[in-house]
Amino acid sequence: MQIIYQDEYAMAVNKPAGVSVYLPKPGDSLMSRLIQVIPELATVGQAPRYGLVHRLDKDTSGIILVARNKEALRFLQTQFQKRTVEKLYLGLIYDQIKPSQGKIESYLVRSPQDFRRQKAIPLGLNPIGRLAQTEYRTLKTWTDYSLLEIRLKTGRMHQIRAQLSWKGHPIVGDRLYQFKNQSGPKCLSRMFLHSQSISLTWFDQKIKTFQAPLPKELEAVLECLDKTQHVTT
Repeated sequence: MQIIYQDEYAMAVNKPAGVSVYLPKPGDSLMSRLIQVIPELATVGQAPRYGLVHRLDKDTSGIILVARNKEALRFLQTQFQKRTVEKLYLGLIYDQIKPSQGKIESYLVRSPQDFRRQKAIPLGLNPIGRLAQTEYRTLKTWTDYSLLEIRLKTGRMHQIRAQLSWKGHPIVGDRLYQFKNQSGPKCLSRMFLHSQSISLTWFDQKIKTFQAPLPKELEAVLECLDKTQHVTT
């Protein structure tokens, strides 16, 4: 866990993969680690989220914001609710998505077959679930994989993972959403999804951007693909 930035209002943290942002019961989580370092965070918001402004899936790494007082928490959460926050991710998917740049729109509901999963429902006259909007751009492709830059227009649970799987291109290493016959490169030991940056209005009313570099283990995967797969773009 790395604190990238902090002031009297809030902090930006680079969350490692494999760590839950919070847990309903006592245990190791991002918030429990932060409270050990900054005990006053336990007075912000309600347990077990405390000052957590938004969330990331356990196996997703990258930028997450934590407020240091109740007023700051409300200020930041309001921007997420109004969808004025720009969230940029990097994700490795199976095969090549067509078109190479575009927008995915659907509704998301809990899957009746597996309550852990979200199910994408096509847009129609009778909305079911919650609207989810995702923009993507292909950065690089190999024989069997593609690296995407992904922008979230909404912030639904498992949004990126569920929608890309729905389109036939799950995130590589995503054991919950990838297909049965899919297996990632041997050099990958986790899900390849990283929250690279967040831009929003800070407390001085200026736009502030927080960035987290791609983790070394994911950089190593890209280098591995360059050596073992044909680069198509």
